[in-house]
Amino acid sequence: MIERIAIYPGTFDPITVGHQDIIRRATRLCDVLYVCVATGHHKKTLFNLDERTDMAKNVINSLALDADVRVMAFSGLLIETCREVGAKMIIRGLRAVSDYEYEMQLAAMNRHLAADIETIFLTPSEHLSFISSTMVREVARLGGDLGGLVAPYVHDKFVTDLQRDSKSV
Repeated sequence: MIERIAIYPGTFDPITVGHQDIIRRATRLCDVLYVCVATGHHKKTLFNLDERTDMAKNVINSLALDADVRVMAFSGLLIETCREVGAKMIIRGLRAVSDYEYEMQLAAMNRHLAADIETIFLTPSEHLSFISSTMVREVARLGGDLGGLVAPYVHDKFVTDLQRDSKSV
């Protein structure tokens, strides 16, 4: 039997409950799901690659999922990572219409680079559609409550990092 392998890429800075929702939905579509944490070379991330990968692993290990989910870091072209792990599907989350144009451009470029790899768009549950890593970072910076936005382990990482940062000031 051929395994259905998919990749869910992102910077996951940090991984949110919205990401968890997409991961749960994606595991219904594949046998193996790689959550691929991008180096984020095009973004300035709050957490470094090792921290983001660690948070993703911890959060995913706490979930009951329908497929084998593996976390890995990657850099470079996503299509090359797909080929490396044998993935034929790229999972992308769409929260709002504002995400659509950018995601369509990415999907078109990936299709141009590898026509045999499909991009599948999943929407989060309606009550999670407002959550983004950017919003979570901003709420944390301003001292807001992260409850319901991130897993407890991620929440604790924010508290630890904010305490460390305030001591260095």
